[in-house]
Amino acid sequence: MTDLNESALQSPLYAWHRDHGGRMVDFAGWSVPVQYTSIIEEHRAIRERVGIADISHMGRLRFEGPGAPVFLAELLTRRVADMDDNQIRYSLVTDDQGGILDDVLVGHYHNDYGQPYYVLVVNAANRARIVRWIADHLPRERAERPGHEVVWTDVTALWAMFAVQGPRSVELLQPLVDEDLKSMRYYRGAQVRILHPAAQRQGGIISRTGYTGEDGFELSVGAPIAEGVWRAILEWGEPLGVVPAGIGSRDTLRLEAGMPLYGHELSEQINPFQAGLEYACYLTGYDFPGRDALREIEAAPRDRTLVGLELPGRRIARQGCPLLVGGEPVGEVTSGTFAPTLRKSIAMGYLPPPHAEPGTELQIEIRGRREPARVVKLPFYRRQKKKGANQ
Repeated sequence: MTDLNESALQSPLYAWHRDHGGRMVDFAGWSVPVQYTSIIEEHRAIRERVGIADISHMGRLRFEGPGAPVFLAELLTRRVADMDDNQIRYSLVTDDQGGILDDVLVGHYHNDYGQPYYVLVVNAANRARIVRWIADHLPRERAERPGHEVVWTDVTALWAMFAVQGPRSVELLQPLVDEDLKSMRYYRGAQVRILHPAAQRQGGIISRTGYTGEDGFELSVGAPIAEGVWRAILEWGEPLGVVPAGIGSRDTLRLEAGMPLYGHELSEQINPFQAGLEYACYLTGYDFPGRDALREIEAAPRDRTLVGLELPGRRIARQGCPLLVGGEPVGEVTSGTFAPTLRKSIAMGYLPPPHAEPGTELQIEIRGRREPARVVKLPFYRRQKKKGANQ
């Protein structure tokens, strides 16, 4: 995240953010708001009420055709062909050595004519690389093979995407869509009609997913109606205490929830087993890039593992800070912040298994000074689910 680059890509809501106090920064080549008021205020609004964030910078790729489920199964670490309609799965894209190229969401839907299609949501920083990876693994002759055709489109610029997160998210969104959101299960979605004049009778895709550790939804709509829908959500949600939120609070929220971020906890140098993502790897069935390497990695002893860290003081351990045991470096911090909900300094990092057990005492070197820290179980924060909630 850097100061704004005038050549950065812009969301359909760029002008709205700029005109409503958004402090714009360059993030993965996009101009995005890091905050409007304060990160802490936006963080607490999502934990306690509801907030809306523009996540149009996330890459979205659409796949259709009879060969789409097999191709995606041969691209991703999780099965795709057995997905139910409106189901969403968290998955990974790995290289031939088993390193993580990206973590993604894949959703399975049907259009108005009953034809199936898939939507792959990828990280903004990795979109160009994943597009090239797909092109390399889906040559034209394969995509056009009779009975196995695959048509795929990068629809990132055609859609906007919002994250509406917080305990009042159902209450906020329900009047605006023609789908029963209360009964929608977590990691499920639906094609919906937006019940507001701003939508111009157009629809979108809504999913019960998020990156904050709270209940919530992610909504994709066409770019031409994006600002109208955004304004409608803020207007309808005003009595509920809705606030617009920038990527600063999304980072503190995901860190409290122990969610990995590509470029920090995930990279080509990290494999899924080190990151605790073995549940996202199906090593039998379809042969995806890195499957054989991951089988070998699974059978070998772990050399490092992702852990949570708590610091007694208020100093923040940033990415790259060394982790020390007995004065010797044994790992490093991948992300750190002062957690607004927990009111303590937290971090994540990689440690060898002998030092990764909860309760292990160690030190973190922060700007030349050593601070005490303790290994804790992830996540740091877990929301209390309402009894009977379908999440």
